[in-house]
Amino acid sequence: MMELLILLFLSPIVSSVPIAFAWLIDPKPEWARKLPILSVIGLFISLCAAIYILFNVGSFPPSPESEPIRYTIAWLPEFNINFVFIFDYLSRIMGALTAVIAFLIGVYGLEYMRDDYRLGWYWFFFNLFTASMLLVVYSDNLLMFLIGWEGLGLASWALIGHWFRDDDPLSFVGVIDRKVWKLDYFWSPSFGGWRAISTIRVGDMPMFFAIGAIYLLTGTLNISEIDWSSLFHHIGFAGTILLMLAFMMGPFTKSAQLPFSEWLMTAMTGPTTVSALLHSATMVAAGTYMFMRLSWYIEPWEHHIHGVELLYLIVLFVGLISAFYGALVALGCLERKVLLAASTMSSLGLMFASSAASYWVGKIAVLVGFWYLVTHAFAKATLFLVAGHLIHFTHDRFCVGDTEVAKRIKVAFVATIFATLCLSGIPPFTAYWVKSAMDEVMHDLIHHHMTLPLTLLVLTSIVYSAFLAKFLSLNFYKGEKVHLHIHGGRVMGSAYTVMYLMLFLLLWIYLTRHIEPFTHFFEAGFVKSSLMVGLAVTVSYGLAIFKPRIRSPVGAFLGDRMYMPYLNDFIVPKIGWAIAFIVDHCNRGIDFLCHRAVPRMFEIYSIGVRRIQDGRLERYVKIAVGFILLMAVISVVMGW
Repeated sequence: MMELLILLFLSPIVSSVPIAFAWLIDPKPEWARKLPILSVIGLFISLCAAIYILFNVGSFPPSPESEPIRYTIAWLPEFNINFVFIFDYLSRIMGALTAVIAFLIGVYGLEYMRDDYRLGWYWFFFNLFTASMLLVVYSDNLLMFLIGWEGLGLASWALIGHWFRDDDPLSFVGVIDRKVWKLDYFWSPSFGGWRAISTIRVGDMPMFFAIGAIYLLTGTLNISEIDWSSLFHHIGFAGTILLMLAFMMGPFTKSAQLPFSEWLMTAMTGPTTVSALLHSATMVAAGTYMFMRLSWYIEPWEHHIHGVELLYLIVLFVGLISAFYGALVALGCLERKVLLAASTMSSLGLMFASSAASYWVGKIAVLVGFWYLVTHAFAKATLFLVAGHLIHFTHDRFCVGDTEVAKRIKVAFVATIFATLCLSGIPPFTAYWVKSAMDEVMHDLIHHHMTLPLTLLVLTSIVYSAFLAKFLSLNFYKGEKVHLHIHGGRVMGSAYTVMYLMLFLLLWIYLTRHIEPFTHFFEAGFVKSSLMVGLAVTVSYGLAIFKPRIRSPVGAFLGDRMYMPYLNDFIVPKIGWAIAFIVDHCNRGIDFLCHRAVPRMFEIYSIGVRRIQDGRLERYVKIAVGFILLMAVISVVMGW
């Protein structure tokens, strides 16, 4: 097992070291441009290890009821802190998913990033990104999980701000030099990287303290071994809410849920390969995966604790509101990658919401959210890779293109059709079966006096389908005519072809595997309400194909992300400067008190004392007589 884990985690990093050192030795080594293949080989070795774990570590096919297998490497056994890896239903599938997508995007990157000026930096952090996500996926120990979590944050900063020179208009987000109410409404790669890591840190710090509190209270950091029910009973209602909300701040910021969504939009300043990996199987998926993993072992459906109920209620509505907001924003966006980023935010919200519904519905809700994550990962990776291909060929990051583009880049056109159909929830394509099960999950909440979740889910699904059709239409059918720069593209096309074919493999699994949860998905797909939602989604998709743009102030409002950037770029900085002003003046007051007022008081006191203590008996007698007279006067006045 040790050798397998070394191959899984270290092969991506070690294989990227030669190209990193080559770029350090020589800024422009032409010979080193052949080295990226080593990084991809490292990703392939890691993929083989993940596939081996999927098929051979535990029963196959994986069952939700199977017992997890743990592997422990002693580190600090006296403190019960060790490296603990877990191979259960979630981690085995998620690990294989991460490795497959990272490898295919790596292959795509061989051509897409071929002429980049910082290949050493790019490939090292790309592979570190993958290895960190795999560590998050297979970690049972929260400290080890935190190492992978922070590795994701570091690598995301390095990759989002990869084009740090800010000299290429294609790498920006927004219309360059545009201002809205005196606020710059465009963002550079260097700013995008800074915003990503600074926003994520807002959530990482309370999560870090929550992990410390969990260890203090339970004496262990192994997720699957913590007695969560006893922990929650011990710390009570307020303690449960405080502890778990602090922990959930990490997943909320990492997965860009409201109000922490803006970093995900401006993260589109990074290379498209980074966007594809970040939005499909790493980084943003880490937050939702972590919540699923917690729910899997907390089993809130078995232990109905009031504090946990409120927590899951908060997650449910944060997810649904974020999903609806992201879908509306994507409906108005005209930048290819920003549109897809908003749609990712929407999907992540649905994953959170479905998993949170498990408190009332049971484990099936977590399984629905998890398999929606898997479906979304392949579809979204396909669409991002197509977007990168289009940016290369059109030299434009906005949705432009007509039927000429479809004729000249047939592979991208076909991939976009199938990816959008499989993700939108149109029957009988892949996501329809998972979305139908999600509809059933939200419908079951009506029995618990909650009708709003189902309403938000249906509205989100309809809008979601519309913006996917918009992406297809504006890039291949009804977009502006654009000059094409056809060169290469075969490697890129092959990568995302394999990617969208995985969606059909998933469809086959959903329809032919007579095991849970797929039998539940199949049955949910034939429920009358699911068929009606599927019909509404299909109509929405068709209408958006023929009318993809909202040419009105409403469309502009949605495309400007409902002016949410003001929260990050104006309101929060103003509050920060106000706090800094108050702290600065408090510091000045403290400085005056400690360095001037108090020393001066002691100085005056010491001078007075020195004047009294001059050694003359006459002065001491006068002081004593004066004190006695003063006491006598006070006694007479007080009537003593």
